[in-house]
Amino acid sequence: MIRLESISKQNGKQIVFIEASATLQKGEKVGLVGPNGAGKTTLFRMVTGQEQPDEGQVSVDRGVTIGYFSQDVGDMAGRSAVAEVMEGAGPVSLVAGEMRELEAAMADPDRADEMDAIIERYGELQARFEDLDGYALDGRSREVLAGLGFSQEMMDGPVDALSGGWKMRVALARILLMRPDVMLLDEPSNHLDLESLIWLETFLKGYDGAVLMTSHDREFMNRIVGKIVEIDGGSLTTYSGDYEFYQQQRAIADRQMQAQFERQQAMLAKEIAFIERFKARASHAAQVQSRVKKLEKIDKVEPPKRRQTVKFEFQPAPRSGEDIVTLKNVGKRYGSRTIYDDLDFQVRRRERWCVMGINGAGKSTLLKLATGTVEPDQGSVSRGPSVRMAYFAQHAMEVLEGERTVFQTLEDAFPQAGQAPLRALAGCFGFSGDEIDKKCRVLSGGEKARLVMAMMLFDPPNFLVLDEPTNHLDMATKEMLIAALEQYEGTMLFVSHDRHFLAALSNRVLELTDDGIRTYGGGYTEYVARTGQEAPGLRS
Repeated sequence: MIRLESISKQNGKQIVFIEASATLQKGEKVGLVGPNGAGKTTLFRMVTGQEQPDEGQVSVDRGVTIGYFSQDVGDMAGRSAVAEVMEGAGPVSLVAGEMRELEAAMADPDRADEMDAIIERYGELQARFEDLDGYALDGRSREVLAGLGFSQEMMDGPVDALSGGWKMRVALARILLMRPDVMLLDEPSNHLDLESLIWLETFLKGYDGAVLMTSHDREFMNRIVGKIVEIDGGSLTTYSGDYEFYQQQRAIADRQMQAQFERQQAMLAKEIAFIERFKARASHAAQVQSRVKKLEKIDKVEPPKRRQTVKFEFQPAPRSGEDIVTLKNVGKRYGSRTIYDDLDFQVRRRERWCVMGINGAGKSTLLKLATGTVEPDQGSVSRGPSVRMAYFAQHAMEVLEGERTVFQTLEDAFPQAGQAPLRALAGCFGFSGDEIDKKCRVLSGGEKARLVMAMMLFDPPNFLVLDEPTNHLDMATKEMLIAALEQYEGTMLFVSHDRHFLAALSNRVLELTDDGIRTYGGGYTEYVARTGQEAPGLRS
């Protein structure tokens, strides 16, 4: 269906692709992977014709329809969310648009003399609309929006009133409703909670078209794709299998290439040593010349391309007392809405609680109560006297000073640390090379999140409270964060929609339900086994 044949592409001084090739066949589900800046979005834009390769060819079979979801959703205004979704449904939305215009014309007395032609055209469009299953369009749109977490009120409300994250979901719903032959999905798992993520997973597994997608959620990727295309160093390499299989194959290939490289380097060193030793001796002139010619003809083995993943040894957290935080008879309301009524909950030393619940159940509110960010309307919240707490939430990024660089921000926070440890810290959170000189005001949301997380973990507290800490983190940074937190000996209370993060780090689960709270000993994996569901309200 789609073929990239020997494509080369350069953006400014950056070489993105060098004679790279890959194919997408009918019905295939393919994951596109590679480090940030490798060229994933450029590849999508070339497939859609928004950009052209400098050399080579991108071919799309005649008649193939493509739906492209990107992080740039464009302007949305003047319609309800459901109408905005229906607008992207392909030919049927064009027919519906013309029908609306004719309906307005029928009600216009100034166009009475055109009425016969208007009615005739309206009849033709009505038949076409019926053929395209247009009368089911509203219901299908609402079904998709409900799957992505929209209430009926949000569906019918103005799209202008939605936040950026909810507008992303509207843009994604448009592509899903369109059901093109090929879906190009650039980070569709961003901005989705766990329930919506699992719904989308099910939708894509049942979709009979082809999918080419990027995602920083390894579990989501694993469950959907059967092939991986990797962008690395300007080339495209295809692996058959899911993301887990790709990782294994990549590691094996790297080890083999490294061994081959080292063998050749040893052989070259031996030959060069012989040449250097005997080049001045006439008796060995023929042998030296022979070996020089041999070296000139050898195809040099390149060492494996390595992703820069910096490991960092975090300091141990200071020991706390046994009681970390205790909520007694807590009540909390927002206006007429009761979030908690008579809540009792306690966190003890070295427990790692993940908080689960449907949208609006009060997950973030619980974290705010535990940290003292909000006060209860009734009852009490107390923290142990030796508790040293750090709280990561989206507003935590507002503390960054816009005119300071990444490195200056770290220096300001840890003036005694020295340059080398701070550079290593910046590197393991994705700031390498010139990126440490970026000013905070130009950082993306994900970069700000990484910087705040780095500051929190350099001198770790004994109680970490994390609200969606993995949002916008790429897979390599997530893996580093999980590895660091697995070694962390303090106490954790967190909310996350990343199942790999939940499974790796939790040893207790608090589920918020309409009937109150339920607690589970054992972590997220045990919770799934015991309840038969991966998220509240969803059955596996």
